[in-house]
Amino acid sequence: MDSTLDRVRDRLPVWLEITRLDRPVGIGLLLWPTLWALWVAADGIPSVANLVIFTLGVVLTRSAGCVINDWADRDFDGHVERTRRRPLPEGRIRSREALILAAALLAAAFVLVLFTNALTIMLAPVAVGLAALYPFTKRMTHLPQLFLGAAFSWAIIMAFAAETGGVPEVAWLLFVANLLWTVAYDTEYAMVDRPWDLKVGIKSTAILFGDLDRLMIGVLQLAFLFSLLLLGERLEFGLAYHAGIASAAAVCIWQQWLIRGRDLDACFRAFRSNNAVGLLILLGLIIDRALA
Repeated sequence: MDSTLDRVRDRLPVWLEITRLDRPVGIGLLLWPTLWALWVAADGIPSVANLVIFTLGVVLTRSAGCVINDWADRDFDGHVERTRRRPLPEGRIRSREALILAAALLAAAFVLVLFTNALTIMLAPVAVGLAALYPFTKRMTHLPQLFLGAAFSWAIIMAFAAETGGVPEVAWLLFVANLLWTVAYDTEYAMVDRPWDLKVGIKSTAILFGDLDRLMIGVLQLAFLFSLLLLGERLEFGLAYHAGIASAAAVCIWQQWLIRGRDLDACFRAFRSNNAVGLLILLGLIIDRALA
């Protein structure tokens, strides 16, 4: 027993690193839209149980997704400056151990889903499939960000199913809005890796868009914000919700200023600032529903 605990203690730093729990930016990017969905589906009063289930589920599935991504990219990451010191390319964790860790995280997430309802349980395998497929799309298409957007947005569909027992049209509108946003911010992220991705043959929207990258990010951001406005119009949301969208739009404008020269560090700063976008929209939703 002691030897097992000692081994877990010894391996814990590597597990934290490969799951990115030491870098929780991605957790927020998946969590904010999930919380949007819970607040919209429950008209401002989501169940405590679903808040706990989906918050923990986001942490577990995002962590598993990071492990799967690193396993899929293990032969490429060593050639990319930003990723060459990750555990797999450096040999600090073996492929088999990484896959076992990912499976354990997904199993724990599925246990949480069992405390929801039949429809949410039926939808859960789609989330796993999208998360597992995404890393391999970078070899097949210049649109891996689209698959990531679908993977990150599927939690919205599950959240509506858990809260309402169904998936209404507004759930799909929010799904589309988040997909557009994800493609926009992950293109910013891909701009950071573009010089190395071109060398090793990894595809991305940043490479596909080329010199039109800033314009396309702007178009995606506008479409994302417009989709949220349509949602607000459909559900008759008030001033606080629209103030949240306006604040998020201001952050998007600042991102455009940051990436104007395509400096790699500035692009990464723009990507990281998307957590502010998600939080501002959530705060607008919470305040608007509280005042309704």
